[in-house]
Amino acid sequence: MKLTQEFNNQLQNLVQKEYHKLAGISKSEFINLLEPLRAEVEKLDLPEGDFDKGYLPFVIVVKSDLIPTNKAMSLVEKDGKTGIIKLFPHTPSDFNTISNVNIPNTKAYLLIDIDRGKDNINQPPSIAMNKIVEKGRSPLAIDEGIAIVTHYPEFLIKNNCFSLLASRHEGDQRVPAIWINAKKQPNLGWCWDGNPHTWLGSASCKKRVY
Repeated sequence: MKLTQEFNNQLQNLVQKEYHKLAGISKSEFINLLEPLRAEVEKLDLPEGDFDKGYLPFVIVVKSDLIPTNKAMSLVEKDGKTGIIKLFPHTPSDFNTISNVNIPNTKAYLLIDIDRGKDNINQPPSIAMNKIVEKGRSPLAIDEGIAIVTHYPEFLIKNNCFSLLASRHEGDQRVPAIWINAKKQPNLGWCWDGNPHTWLGSASCKKRVY
């Protein structure tokens, strides 16, 4: 029942942020688009979220096919600060999902069993990726990182922000990540694949369902 209530809370959050207007559809059409995901939530047997441990049972992901990345990030709000994107010299659309990660071919889906990456803080993304795969888990993409902080901005903490290893820019070693910048804004930016950071882990999930 508690996870079903979490689903209701997330759905209401997206409606309050007027995702339906950004998608160019009515509120009822938007709700109907997401409502089938409820049945998948009801099948889950997972503990409730634990922000200190960096764990969430699920989040609703609305893909950038429906809501542009810049719009979605601007609707993220943490401690009165709205989210920003600084991916110069690139834009979010320049980053593609890596070949061994399968994103559902739907407008929205559920990201299941999410780990913020507490155990791989201060490890280069190249090393963290190997550990994530060894555990039978999947790295996260840009849409998924934004979805997490859209629903749970408090999940983003100063000493454990997170990289999104499933989205990469072909031809270089840039890895997108979401962190809290010097102005205390949620920031979608990038770091180098080989660089460790004492405050940055690499997030992962167990699976995606739709």
